[in-house]
Amino acid sequence: MSHIHDEEEFHYKREDKYDWTNVENVATNYKNILGLLGEDANREGLEKTPMRVAKAMHFLTQGYDIDPKQIIQSAIFTQETQEMIIVKDIELYSMCEHHMLPFFGRAHIAYIPNGKITGLSKFARVVDAFSRRLQVQERLTRQILDCVQESLNPLGVAVVIEAKHLCMMMRGVEKQNSATTTSAFTGEFEKHSTRSEFINLLTGKLS
Repeated sequence: MSHIHDEEEFHYKREDKYDWTNVENVATNYKNILGLLGEDANREGLEKTPMRVAKAMHFLTQGYDIDPKQIIQSAIFTQETQEMIIVKDIELYSMCEHHMLPFFGRAHIAYIPNGKITGLSKFARVVDAFSRRLQVQERLTRQILDCVQESLNPLGVAVVIEAKHLCMMMRGVEKQNSATTTSAFTGEFEKHSTRSEFINLLTGKLS
């Protein structure tokens, strides 16, 4: 079993940073929005809301400042194995770029190494890096796939995302039980037998 190192050992460290001038400008705009919506932005319950929202939006879109490939490349190890590796049920939270409402769910990533592997936690960080941007689920799926393929050059990559979209649940058609599944495959996973093995491992229970 390969040893998975902590990312600090490889000089990658997550930091939450704010450009305070930018945050203050965003907060000013949210204060104006509250007024346009008919609220009193100066009342006690809303007095600090514009700044809270501004900081929240910067956090929720911090993925623009992260290089996902660097995350994977910070912990690459030589390992002569060509067995399928799956990291499933990675929680994801993102913002729909059409209505700026959240969508959330799970990502499942599999790859077949070609002499190189990476730390398992890196996949969760890559999902965060891409999902913390204004997104559509289809593009998010492909971005994760391309990042793993380009960083590790494996024999194949598979990515499946299952998510619920508040833009469908809270507005529009208001269908609370709807969910969206997207998938993308490269290399060996484009073969029916390999893809079927992946789906079986994803949906089945190991005894």
